[in-house]
Amino acid sequence: MIIVMKPGAAEEDINKIIEKIRELGYAPHALRGVEKTIVGAVGNEENKGRLQALESMRGVESVVPIMKPYKLAGREFKKENTVIDVCGLQIGGKNIVVMAGPCSVENREQILESARAVKAAGGNILRGGAFKPRTSPYAFQGLEEEGLKLLAEAKKETGLPIITEVVNPNDMDLVADYADIMQVGARNVQNFTLLKLLGQCKKPILLKRGMMTTIKEFIMSAEYIMSEGNRNVILCERGIRTFETATRNTLDISAIPVLRKETHLPIVVDPSHATGHWEYIHSMAMASVAAGADGIIVEVHPKPEDALSDGAQSLKPAKFKQLMEDIEKFAIAAGRGMYK
Repeated sequence: MIIVMKPGAAEEDINKIIEKIRELGYAPHALRGVEKTIVGAVGNEENKGRLQALESMRGVESVVPIMKPYKLAGREFKKENTVIDVCGLQIGGKNIVVMAGPCSVENREQILESARAVKAAGGNILRGGAFKPRTSPYAFQGLEEEGLKLLAEAKKETGLPIITEVVNPNDMDLVADYADIMQVGARNVQNFTLLKLLGQCKKPILLKRGMMTTIKEFIMSAEYIMSEGNRNVILCERGIRTFETATRNTLDISAIPVLRKETHLPIVVDPSHATGHWEYIHSMAMASVAAGADGIIVEVHPKPEDALSDGAQSLKPAKFKQLMEDIEKFAIAAGRGMYK
């Protein structure tokens, strides 16, 4: 249920509603707007009749049922788009945000060279994996804390905020000490223990769609994070598994407008993991911006042929620079802009 307060409702009345919601066994989530405050009551449906009776309390304009299974992430709860601030960058705002860097942090020289290339081309956020969940147990698993320290060094030199993946719930606090955005990979999209813990973290979370995750399941995973108190969730479409083998995955471009309709959260697209081939990244990045994505996350490596992971889908710095120049044209055509 959503309890809509009257314009100018007193703080005392709002607090009484919040207290009453708790008494009924629901979790209250207040959203204070310029003119109105709405309070979401999230929980099971047992006492929804008693929630409806809150219309009689002072300051309440109406009580509206939420029909979708996702309460906090859905448009029914919040009509306007959510904008998430990351070191002064507005993800979900007018400007397209570009996150770029290598799949894995391999060594100091590699990550610093990558960071400089991303910065020089106009990229906004440095990506790099310190903890790497891999299909094979024999593949490179990342440098772990040493990788995080190297990312911090790259951030200090270039000023680029850091996005990196958290894999194990036990590593959450460690990763949070270094990351500006914490990424949940496709394999962990329904690791509900991890999602609930991240909901107690104040850092923005980039949540990647799973290989076989429906839109509904994807948004429900965001709901797990948000239900624990963290509203700063960014959704990332990164391709789904289909019968096609010409690409690594199949980029679901239609997910962008569907998610835009269903949720107020920012949407980012990963054309690198979606296609698995560097030569397809450019066109898929353009298509993503044209379809309404708020940003892209792309893999860039100074020497893809020597990469320890995902070299085939990594752009060289010169290709990334060209991508940045072309993205700006599409952003302007879409009535948006780029951070300079």
